Amino acid sequence: MAPGASAVRVIGAGGPPAGCTRQGEIAVSVKDSVAFYERNNLRVREELETLARNEAPGLQADTIQPMGPPAAGEQRFSAYRCGSVTAVPGPAAAETPKGGVQTYPVGN
Repeated sequence: MAPGASAVRVIGAGGPPAGCTRQGEIAVSVKDSVAFYERNNLRVREELETLARNEAPGLQADTIQPMGPPAAGEQRFSAYRCGSVTAVPGPAAAETPKGGVQTYPVGN
C-alpha cells in the first residue's frame, strides 16, 4: 500500500456521504483471468480496492466509494474529502442486497 493510502476509508455503495466534498473519480483495473484460469473474485476485489486507496491521496481524498461492482477486472470509485467528518453513506448503502458483497480494507 502506498504512503497515505492506509488512512483512506472505504464506504459502501449508495448515495454520496454527508458533509464530504467530491474530489473526482478513480478507475482501476487488474487481471481477472490468466489464459483459461479465472482468478479468485474476492482477491480481485481486494486488489482493486487497494489500487483505488493508493490513488486517493493524489486527489486529496480521504474516502472512496465504489460506483458499481467490478466488471472484467475493472472498477470505478468516487473519491471524497471528508476531513474530520465521519463518512456516513446514504440509506441505500446501509443495506447489502441479498447475495451482495461488502468489502473491507485489508492490511498489507
